[in-house]
Amino acid sequence: MSDDPETARQIAELAADDRPLLILDVDDVVLEFIRPFPNFLKARGFGLTLASFRLTGNIAEQATGRLVEQAEVTALLDDFFHTQADWQSITDGAAEALSALGDRAEIVMLTAMPHKHRAVRRAHLDALGLNYPLLTTEMAKGPAVAKLRGDKGRPIAFVDDQPPNLVSARHSVADAHLFHLMADNSLREFLPPIPDDIVVVQDWPEAAPKIAAALGL
Repeated sequence: MSDDPETARQIAELAADDRPLLILDVDDVVLEFIRPFPNFLKARGFGLTLASFRLTGNIAEQATGRLVEQAEVTALLDDFFHTQADWQSITDGAAEALSALGDRAEIVMLTAMPHKHRAVRRAHLDALGLNYPLLTTEMAKGPAVAKLRGDKGRPIAFVDDQPPNLVSARHSVADAHLFHLMADNSLREFLPPIPDDIVVVQDWPEAAPKIAAALGL
């Protein structure tokens, strides 16, 4: 599993920190995604039908019913992320949970999105008062999780809504505490079973004390 060199460069810019490490995905963990995204699509003449846990094959042009192919999905996502400040708000309970945890842990946000959108997302997070370091990656998250932890052996927790990202982290950091959190729990029905070593949480009020305990805070 290879590193994303740009992600590695971003990690190298972080200040040294020996505190327990909490790594957070952004979309549908810190910021709402799957709730505002249909409204964004509707404004552009498209509709989203969540018949599976993926976007390609579930977005259709409203006027014709034509299903949108992968390239057009990518273009729509690019547009969404470029205008994310108009659509994305903080996930319920996230700001309060992170404020409580941030005094005792290093919090870093790791988002899977094109690097070109980092500045826009940084500005949006800052406007929302979420001033934690932000890293972007265009490759698997596991190597980035391992690089963030470094060689200090400090406790580490990782929260994501995408099971493959959590599995990637497990492959790279065997003793990481992994948490599966989704802003919209109705989508869980589309997922395969979550591996037993991943803690499933329903929301931030449930997640926060479990993360604190895992990190020894």
